[in-house]
Amino acid sequence: MARVHSSAIVEPGARLGEGCVVGPFCMVGPQVVLGDRVELKSHVVVTGDTQIGEETVVFPFAVIGEVPQDLKYRGENTSLIIGARNRIREHATMNPGTEGGGGVTRIGNDGLFMAGSHIAHDCQIGDRVILVNHVSIAGHCVLEDDVIVGGLSGVHQWVRVGRGAIIGGLTRVTNDVIPYGLVQAPRGELDGLNLIGLKRRGVARADITALRAAFQMLAQGEGTFQDRARRLGEETDSAYVREIVDFVMGDTDRSFLTPGS
Repeated sequence: MARVHSSAIVEPGARLGEGCVVGPFCMVGPQVVLGDRVELKSHVVVTGDTQIGEETVVFPFAVIGEVPQDLKYRGENTSLIIGARNRIREHATMNPGTEGGGGVTRIGNDGLFMAGSHIAHDCQIGDRVILVNHVSIAGHCVLEDDVIVGGLSGVHQWVRVGRGAIIGGLTRVTNDVIPYGLVQAPRGELDGLNLIGLKRRGVARADITALRAAFQMLAQGEGTFQDRARRLGEETDSAYVREIVDFVMGDTDRSFLTPGS
């Protein structure tokens, strides 16, 4: 039931779902699984142990599933799993995992990955994530749901970016970003909350007020950043604030961007 252009190469072993479209000059490797109604526009390479979820569209010259850009990679069998209804634009690249990072790069549903964006090995990317043009996400990063990363920004390896955070363009992010945080400036400063994103998602005014108060406490309270977060967890009854507390108290391989850092 798939439509494959006569100039495309689909290697034996590849599995194409119902209604797939493989356009001119595409190359699909033998371990690839394309879900129902996936469309590869033209000149797309999908290789390796790669799964692409239903109704995802991949635009020309994207390279999906090629080996990691990691000198420790020795050809081990690892995978890339991409969810449903994503838009992967021109020249985007996404790499599978490595043995040392768990072996799987995973990308959620309903994302937009604009031209030239890159997702490296072992990343875990949530739902509805937007990477603007030429964003680079280094290995082992975690981007939770509803994260937006502005154009030409880079996220350092092992960094976690919490749900609903927004990172401005031309920003270098070297430490973890709390949920709903706003990060901008070339050296990546935590400059407030993503209030516009919260309002667009219909978050109640009371929760936004609680988040603002929590941010002030994290910025100006006594003790270390973790101490302030711990006290905040003891005092709050907001689920949104609790999400920030749990994020700060969770496991991390980096330190945190803190208000005014």
